[in-house]
Amino acid sequence: MGRKIIKAERIRGSVERGLPLKTRIAVFAAVLQSILLLAHWFVYETWITLRGAPQGNRLTILRIALAVLAVSFVPATLLAHRYFNGPVKLLYKVASIWLGTFNFLFGAAVLSCAAYLIARLGRLPVSGHAIAGAFFGLAIVASLYGMVNAAAIRVRRITVKLPGLPASWRGRVAALVTDTHLGHIKGYRFLTRLVGMLRQLKADVVFISGDLFDGTKVDAGRLVSPWKQLRPRFGSYFVTGNHEEFSDPRKYLEAIEGSGIHVLHNEKVNLDGLQVLGVPYHDTGDAKHFQSILEGAELDRDCASVLLAHVPHGLPIAEKQGISLQLSGHTHGGQMFPFTWFTSRIFGDYTYGLKKFGELFVYTSSGVGTWGPPMRVCTQPEIVLISFE
Repeated sequence: MGRKIIKAERIRGSVERGLPLKTRIAVFAAVLQSILLLAHWFVYETWITLRGAPQGNRLTILRIALAVLAVSFVPATLLAHRYFNGPVKLLYKVASIWLGTFNFLFGAAVLSCAAYLIARLGRLPVSGHAIAGAFFGLAIVASLYGMVNAAAIRVRRITVKLPGLPASWRGRVAALVTDTHLGHIKGYRFLTRLVGMLRQLKADVVFISGDLFDGTKVDAGRLVSPWKQLRPRFGSYFVTGNHEEFSDPRKYLEAIEGSGIHVLHNEKVNLDGLQVLGVPYHDTGDAKHFQSILEGAELDRDCASVLLAHVPHGLPIAEKQGISLQLSGHTHGGQMFPFTWFTSRIFGDYTYGLKKFGELFVYTSSGVGTWGPPMRVCTQPEIVLISFE
């Protein structure tokens, strides 16, 4: 199959059914903002009830600060999809950090209320002042740890033994990089550091399973340009994730291809006997369509194959078509608690790591970047080195 640039009309088609896109965005933004306002009110009431209200101007300052922060993320996100400049990047970064911090503050408020109720019912000699101080203090510590942890990229090494692997690939290494989310937080410097690590690792081929960009307004060419310094022996290969497909992805794909990365759009390539197939995000959602794409690839079932697909779903289809190894991302492993729990409920065993589905090997990476809050708690950012046996 020849390489193609994804047509914008195909992506817009699903959006045009039902409410207009702008209306759907407005409704979603309104609902999200209402939830955030209610959650901020709950945290504020918990704090002043258990710790006491600040006196004088400090109470007014606290109320104003919380009100501004409560309405910061939604407008910042909307602006980030239209503008890419210093003020917008700063606003989005501050709002995102606050959103992550508030996640833990909200948890602290819930735990404080529960602990205070237990203490009152059990007549324990613990004050609400001390309870709130302990839990809210832990929330701040968790936030700081999350930012430090998210910035420390790990290298995870795994080994797979694929049936039908060409002898030439035994001992060779592939690097998997997913979910960098280049945009208003992770940018040129971040990718420069990532490429530097990849150059030192010297993988034979690099696979990128989607969400290289965050889906916001960016100078795509500049952000991805550090990749030009990476020249793996068998090249770099990319498939789109959902974030590239928020709008017309061509503005990203042109920059990606210009940096020397091969964009796979329902395309099979042969790398010295190893079959590599890439299916874009929007083509994996419909089971019948996904199956027809894999059937059309005419894979040699006697030879090992690697499928790049952003989300770890459609596994029965991939396994049935004889795929040897599927490489995915998307989940971030949940990125930070408590979303780690929700993600595991959705994707089950395939939320993170190397698993098997019948005869199919599946590796779901937690990704190397972050979406929204630049924090990771209970997950780690990673480059995955895959050694073939």
